[in-house]
Amino acid sequence: MSERESDFDPEDDFEADPGLVERLAEIDDDVAEQRAASLRAGLADYELEDEDIELLDVVEQGPDGITYLPALPVLAIVGRPNVGKSALVNRILGRREAVVEDVPGVTRDRVSYKAEWMARRFTLVDTGGWEPDATGINASVAAQAEVAVDLADAVLFVVDVNVGATATDEHVVRMLRSSRKPVILVANKADDAIKDPEAAVLWSLGLGEPWPVSALHGRGVADLLDHVMTVLPEVSAVAKQELGGPRRVAILGRPNVGKSSLLNKAAGEERVVVNELAGTTRDPVDEQIELAGKVWTFVDTAGIRKRVHLQQGADFYASLRTSAALEKAEVAVVVLDVTEPISTQDLRIVDLVLESGRALVLAYNKWDLLDDERRRYLEREIEQDLAHVSWAPRVNISARTGRHLEKLVPALEVALDSWDTRIPTGKFNALLAELTAEHPHPVRGGKQPRILFGTQAATRPPTFVLFTTGFLDPQYRRFIQRRLREVYGFEGTPIIVNMRVREKRKR
Repeated sequence: MSERESDFDPEDDFEADPGLVERLAEIDDDVAEQRAASLRAGLADYELEDEDIELLDVVEQGPDGITYLPALPVLAIVGRPNVGKSALVNRILGRREAVVEDVPGVTRDRVSYKAEWMARRFTLVDTGGWEPDATGINASVAAQAEVAVDLADAVLFVVDVNVGATATDEHVVRMLRSSRKPVILVANKADDAIKDPEAAVLWSLGLGEPWPVSALHGRGVADLLDHVMTVLPEVSAVAKQELGGPRRVAILGRPNVGKSSLLNKAAGEERVVVNELAGTTRDPVDEQIELAGKVWTFVDTAGIRKRVHLQQGADFYASLRTSAALEKAEVAVVVLDVTEPISTQDLRIVDLVLESGRALVLAYNKWDLLDDERRRYLEREIEQDLAHVSWAPRVNISARTGRHLEKLVPALEVALDSWDTRIPTGKFNALLAELTAEHPHPVRGGKQPRILFGTQAATRPPTFVLFTTGFLDPQYRRFIQRRLREVYGFEGTPIIVNMRVREKRKR
């Protein structure tokens, strides 16, 4: 390894390689697939985990190198704080994954795990405690639990058999009934048969037969899971809904940038209230709108203010509902007011979309009010502050007059197509071979990490997995992302590049 190669920093190499696309196009598809199969076979010499083998078995099938697997059914676990939800998660998984402590409120975010019972695989979702009148961070926890129910195929509602049905439990029951999802009532902490008659009292909740279990000792959990398998569908109905029907578009931005005006103009009528007072919209508003001959579901959301945890009352809950609406959307249109400088709030909203993994379109609103001086400053702000999303389609519009609104549809279509794009395994590995030959990874600590094999693990957003012999520098992964965009476009979607560092088997 020469000193020049060791010192190479891919972060400094921003120029595109004009011959890369042509060189890849010259590689025969069959040859690329054969080379990928050879690299895949070479992984047998390395210590692989069960998840690695499962991923590799999937990507080796199908004419494009990818098999579209049916979505796993989703089982959410909900209940008020400290009833043993996370303990039940660990019991079902058969290992200690979820943090368990004998105080309420340990779990805050909803966390997904892959689980299996009787040769059937499903996704298990642990949630924080649900409370009806929660404030502060507890309100955010409750909102996450409600989103988990909305995105589940079935729900385990956990109640503490020692306490019985409380007023909070009855609130949860009302929330679950409104979701219209299958609900299985779990009477937890029934450590012995003496507790079973106390579980029978929970019939009063009106959710059918309570299942007495002890998450701590495992009592009754197997029978519960046998019953769950009769309720869970073979393929997730939630994922099917996401793949069909009108594409969901969330309109985001800080208060008073023109989100509601955009929705009204796209709909051709006054669907939502528009007022100069910032923060008019509080609840996300879903509207099916026909644009360019296609039906879209537009979601107008409340403006996201500076700091969610500093907000109070209706504004606080509006921000939570906005985040939930983004999670159920497929593409986000972030509306920016061009008459004002790009603010920290604007950048935080863009980052929120990136963290959610949704496709992204930037809509620069109030373009009709822009003068030449402000335009010069705006272009400089975009170049400096939004360089990290230079791949997002840009549309200059006026929501008030409808100017250039028709350009929004092509931008949405491009972003969604990129969000759904899959790269054949052979082609991706051919690209990796070109990149590593052109710019090998720098030597770190006397060792040079090598990329053994790469595959696209998922779409929505495009997610790539690299099997490597060592940790790849973040700037090197960004270098790979830039080259992926250079060859395949990926306009309007974030790209995720993950690593799995694996060591050689000991002989």
